[in-house]
Formats: sequence, C-alpha cells, structure tokens
Amino acid sequence: MSKKVLIVTGDAVEALEVFYPYYRCLEEGYDVTIASPSIKKLRTVSHDFIEGMETFEEKPAYRLESHVAFKDVNPEEYDGLIIPGGRAPEYIRMFDEVPRIVGHFFEVNKPVGAICHAAQLLTVIPDLMKGREYTAYPSVEPDVKACGATYINKNVHTHQNLVSGQAWPDLPTFMREFITLLK
Repeated sequence: MSKKVLIVTGDAVEALEVFYPYYRCLEEGYDVTIASPSIKKLRTVSHDFIEGMETFEEKPAYRLESHVAFKDVNPEEYDGLIIPGGRAPEYIRMFDEVPRIVGHFFEVNKPVGAICHAAQLLTVIPDLMKGREYTAYPSVEPDVKACGATYINKNVHTHQNLVSGQAWPDLPTFMREFITLLK
C-alpha cells in the first residue's frame, strides 16, 4: 500500500516549498493531499534573494489546487506531514483545526517536514516543540526559541521525527531526509 502524505498550507505559500515536495512525493509513488482552509486554487508566491536587500523579495507565482479543507482532514489517514513556508504558516495557524492536525503527527511520532517559516505555525501548539532541535529561516529564530525549541543554525536538521530546513535552496536535502524517515 502506498504511503500517504499530507501537506498543510494556504495562500502565499512559497511556490518552491510546496511544489517541490508535492512532485517529489508523487515521484516516489506516494498519495499526496494538499489541505488548506478551504478547497480552492491557492495563490503561491516566489521569494527570491536579491543582492543588497536585507530580506527577500516576494512576487506572485503559480496557482495550485488544494484537495481538502482543514475541517475535513483526518490526520490518522496519513503517514507523514509536510509544512511548507512562505507567508501561509503565519495565517493558517489561526484555524482551530490546524493544531489538531499537526499535533497528531508529533503525538504518534510520524515523520514531519517543516521548512522556512513553518515554525510560525508550530508556535501555536503548547509544549509541542519543547526540547526539540529545529532549524528555520534565520528571521524565524525568535519563533523557534519562543516555542521552547533549540534553534540549530544549519540548512537542514533532523531531530527525532522532525526534518526542518531553512529555505527553498535546501529542498533536495530536506526532501531526501523526509523520505528517509517516511520509508
């Protein structure tokens, strides 16, 4: 039976951080479901690093169809979870269903991949990250520490069932580690 992977996201997700994991999991033969606040065509964004700019630039990117609304997700049906970054984690964390969905994967020790700004979502689940090691986009380091995790300044870091990555340039290593945990 094929592994089932859930991706939780929403509008303003970083395009590479949702498309790369989605297609890479499909390539492995996994059944992949994209969950968002409602079933819709998501608007992704492209974050690019510009020389001389102290942060990244954001531009509209491709559109992507989600498959299921958060309220209809049964996390027990999935073998792994991916949380892409961009600005989506900042607002999807406000949906009551998200802590229930994400918390399940940590409670039963299923593989979780969280990249870039995904840490913003993880901060809303009390005690979830206490004692964990985690990397994220450097500007999100305060969020990592605020939720009780130890910030690891590496491009990709695996600790227990959690693979974390700093940004989209780290996707090849990030996905290799996630797939290793899933197998």
